[in-house]
Amino acid sequence: MSDSKELFQVLAPDAAWERFREHLHPHVRTARVKTEEALDRVLAEDTFAPHDLPLFRRSTVDGYAVAAQDTYGASPGLPAYLEVVGEVPMGQAPQIDIGVGEAAIVHTGGMLPESADAVVMLENTQPVEGGGIEVFQPVAPGENVIQVGEDIRKGDPVLPRGHRLRPQDIGGLLALGITEVTVAVPPRVAIISTGDEVIPPEEMPGPGQVRDINSYTLSALTLRAGAIPWRLGIIPDRADALREALHKAKAEADIIVLSAGSSVSARDMSAQEISALGRPGVLVHGVSTKPGKPTILAVCDGTPVFGLPGNPVSAMVNFTRFVAPTIHLWLGKRPERVCTVEARLARNVPSVAGREDVVQVRLEEREGDLWAVPVFGKSNLIYTLIRSDGYFVIPLDSNGVAEGGVVEVYLHR
Repeated sequence: MSDSKELFQVLAPDAAWERFREHLHPHVRTARVKTEEALDRVLAEDTFAPHDLPLFRRSTVDGYAVAAQDTYGASPGLPAYLEVVGEVPMGQAPQIDIGVGEAAIVHTGGMLPESADAVVMLENTQPVEGGGIEVFQPVAPGENVIQVGEDIRKGDPVLPRGHRLRPQDIGGLLALGITEVTVAVPPRVAIISTGDEVIPPEEMPGPGQVRDINSYTLSALTLRAGAIPWRLGIIPDRADALREALHKAKAEADIIVLSAGSSVSARDMSAQEISALGRPGVLVHGVSTKPGKPTILAVCDGTPVFGLPGNPVSAMVNFTRFVAPTIHLWLGKRPERVCTVEARLARNVPSVAGREDVVQVRLEEREGDLWAVPVFGKSNLIYTLIRSDGYFVIPLDSNGVAEGGVVEVYLHR
């Protein structure tokens, strides 16, 4: 078997993803769930409107249902007089109709009588003796009225397959009586943390020990990406222990994420154990990014396997770059717009051509301009991320960005 140094051949991030993607064959499992419980789930089929919405013409204001032509020319100095012939109860069809020179009281959301084609706002009227009203402002046909099907028409597409359901989507589906939807079953992501020096967070570190950060940050990122995290605990630096954990993960999870053990050293056996897990094995060992260079991308008998660096910042950056998109493939999720802002860089940031640098920044307002202040720190310092609002990327072919240059900042969520 090849040793880890032979496996470690650095690729550009896009090239690494393309090589990895060639061997991925996502399988989207589906389930029917109640719409009211489907927030943030990903639709597994297209949805269509079963009927028009709304089903009846309804008022958008409190006022009077009228024939618009009866208000033409009305003004404060010469108001139009209309006789009020009744009221439309909420939640019921009108039991009255209006004739020439007549009006009916209608409330917001109420149904209009058949012969009415507009609604005069209450504040543009004044009651007068005898049960009538004076109208001080004319209305046009359709004014203050939602027409049948104005929101959506029967048979129109509502939401596409691959769409992540937002609160407004839940409301829109229920408004159409769609009380169940078919969604993707979230993949199960096994998270393995390795290292003799790693201890549980509840313990006090001794000399040379560190608390387990990555199991929990990667679990949170997994949840945010739409998958179910499964923490397998801390695995010691022994090949047999790692092998046992990997085989357990492969048998019961859809995706495997290994934290630490991806660099090239005498004790780091991750690449060999991953390759032994199934074919084709390790596809990428080393990505030209900073942080996160010693990252492993593998596919083992159809199961995606990732070896992320042990440093927390490196692990989180490359989880976002490689693991989250893989989870989205297993969900059949459509790409979402990334939230970014443009800002001026507050100081020079050098780089090395041939390497993609991910630079954490803090955003500051200065005399009306938005500035990105670099938050420097080694990749094992989690508070580098905590103190930052987002990051920008220095591309492979750049030697850096000068102070005052405009950068696109990807905001942390």
